[in-house]
Amino acid sequence: MSVILLILPDFLLIALGWLLLHRFKFDRLFFAQAEKLVYFVLFPALLFHSITRAPMALGSTTVLLAATVGVMLGGIALAWLGRLAVRPDPAAHAATAQCAFRFNSYLALSLAAGLGWADAQATMAVILGFAVPISNVGAVHALASRNGGRALGEMARNPFILATLAALAFNFLQAPIPHVAEVALGRLGSCAIALGLLCVGATLSLEGGRRHAPLMAWMIAAKLVLLPVWTLALTGMLGLSARESTVLLLFSAVPTSSAAHVLAARMGGDGRLVAVTMSLGTLLSAITLPIWLGIAG
Repeated sequence: MSVILLILPDFLLIALGWLLLHRFKFDRLFFAQAEKLVYFVLFPALLFHSITRAPMALGSTTVLLAATVGVMLGGIALAWLGRLAVRPDPAAHAATAQCAFRFNSYLALSLAAGLGWADAQATMAVILGFAVPISNVGAVHALASRNGGRALGEMARNPFILATLAALAFNFLQAPIPHVAEVALGRLGSCAIALGLLCVGATLSLEGGRRHAPLMAWMIAAKLVLLPVWTLALTGMLGLSARESTVLLLFSAVPTSSAAHVLAARMGGDGRLVAVTMSLGTLLSAITLPIWLGIAG
């Protein structure tokens, strides 16, 4: 399958989300509630269903975990190197640092499913589950390290983490899942990606942030270019299989999560600056993702 055809459906859904809000006048509250539904119900169901359906070996999963941690730490390091590279305003850097390593889970899992391998989506689901707590710690620490205790409590209740841990336990223990429950989870999960991508489109904004252009350029380049380069080197060093390497590269190359600006605003950061950085990265990833998929292919 052409890499353009692989990513095009997802970007069409993102564009539709933007049109529904800005041209067809859907209420912002609708998208806020839809995103809440995806976050707490639909996407955890998709993670659990994907992981439990694919057989996994503990040894290979451990290597995948190590690689995921390496990718996330590389992204965090790139974010902080931005302070040396462009010497930005410290407050602006604290808000946008997360744009160098946070990831759009909906796009990542959708693209993994499009690769056409039986276990690609399950592999991506495991990566996402491992990466969520690291990304949350990195983002919160950049904004306000004094809130670390609260952040740890929130991560302990994070639905992505809980769904991943539960699914891994069921998978390794080979615990049976009732057919009715499996079908229900599958149907919930099938709604998650489309609705999640529509919500991503509704959050896109290009207003503001011009005076921080060098900082935004660094964070976008770190996420879409430098982090995938680091991932290629890391997968080679750790000896991941070709398919695992491809999925991990795809994970590293997806743009920043649309939730990044929400976190920045809630913690007193410049939410609008983060929204612009995230939006530009999402648009530019339509160019960079085919390149990385072509390299991996």
